[in-house]
Amino acid sequence: MIDFRYSLLLALALQLFASYPAGAALPASVDGQPLPSLAPMLERTTPGVVNIATSGRVKVGGNPLLDDPFFRHFFDIPRRQRERVTQSLGSGVIVDADRGYVLTNDHVIQNADEIVVTLRDGRELTAKLVGSDPDSDVAVIQIAAENLTAVPWGDSDKLRVGDFVVAIGNPFGLGQTVTDGIVSALDRSGLGIERFENFIQTNAQINPGNSGGALVDLNGKLVGINTAIIGPAGGNVGIGFAIPSKMAGQIMQQLIEHGVVHRGRLGIAMQDINAELARAFGFKKKRGVVISRVEANSPAEKAGLKAGDIVLELNGRMVRSSADMSNAIGLLRIGQVVNMTILRDAKTKTIRAVIEEKPIKNVAGKTLHPLLEGATLGEASTVLGRRDASGLVITRLRSPSVASDAGLMQGDVIISVNRQVVNTIEEARYLINRSRRGVLLNIQRGNTALFLVLD
Repeated sequence: MIDFRYSLLLALALQLFASYPAGAALPASVDGQPLPSLAPMLERTTPGVVNIATSGRVKVGGNPLLDDPFFRHFFDIPRRQRERVTQSLGSGVIVDADRGYVLTNDHVIQNADEIVVTLRDGRELTAKLVGSDPDSDVAVIQIAAENLTAVPWGDSDKLRVGDFVVAIGNPFGLGQTVTDGIVSALDRSGLGIERFENFIQTNAQINPGNSGGALVDLNGKLVGINTAIIGPAGGNVGIGFAIPSKMAGQIMQQLIEHGVVHRGRLGIAMQDINAELARAFGFKKKRGVVISRVEANSPAEKAGLKAGDIVLELNGRMVRSSADMSNAIGLLRIGQVVNMTILRDAKTKTIRAVIEEKPIKNVAGKTLHPLLEGATLGEASTVLGRRDASGLVITRLRSPSVASDAGLMQGDVIISVNRQVVNTIEEARYLINRSRRGVLLNIQRGNTALFLVLD
């Protein structure tokens, strides 16, 4: 009887809607029964979602011939620093009204010299960068204003596939826009979008400009930060991704405290369990990860982990893949205890380890070459946490400085020095010291590569 009444009510509502002239609103109720609406929740929530506009300058190469050091040297062409103005539009979420903290994406404020935040009530405020983490695409900015509205935190761990969600943001710079949908999938990783991935997938329409905006549940609580889309030409096709609020909140705390995220290490190499490995280890299930190597004097070795151990759970949560475990470890703080349920010799046991700081060897660039003054370099294998990574990473860059004026950027990876591959600081020092003329650097910058001469 209840289902029949509901169907009758819905049919009556649709009939009434069809009879209304274009532009007219639905009635507030039908036969005394209120119609469902998200308006009350959105009235409370949308003031906590802001529009973000940034501007900045980045060095550009221009004509590839003019970037070739040998071409410039042969024709005696002086090196000129060419720049272009960058602009970006995105969204953000006020998460602390008292202190003015706004959570957004790193790519929204990347290379920004100026960050302007526009509130729902029209106020425009200049924001300062508190900290950012490119590996997870999370950033925190801060504004100084009274009467701010924060979006309350939700628990992303309690989300289920099929839960209704609402995306709020600033697509295409049109102004604040609201779309709705459901949670399509959870724990999405391996997409190659960010280094640490644990996305909520939703079919709520997310378009360019929504980045950094809020994904909320029907109670208006923040369950995610909208960050990426998959679609032709960057348009929405019903596949959008959001960083879970729990993950974003953990990163935010470190950014507020330190300005950067200090990630620790466990000290293992691992691989996914497939059917072949499962048979080899006498393991009937195709979940978990197998440890293929344990680093000497690492937290893993101190805890008693061994190559061949199969990790089933991490801090009480099922481990499905190596990417899943890498994400979980990457979110742990230095000094935090991690409990792992492992399978060894067909028996389960619990291993307790303490996350330690990564032994990253950083050096001041000026100790290698005067024109590297202002840059800090680290070995890629330890900075990126991948044994197969090569080169030296510019981990920090003061601007303005000699190094920035020379054309270097933070995040650049020096692949070779004078056409010799380098993987360690000492290799770079040796090659630079033995150079009688200028030093030729081969640099990997994102998806591009370039040469740079220090002379």
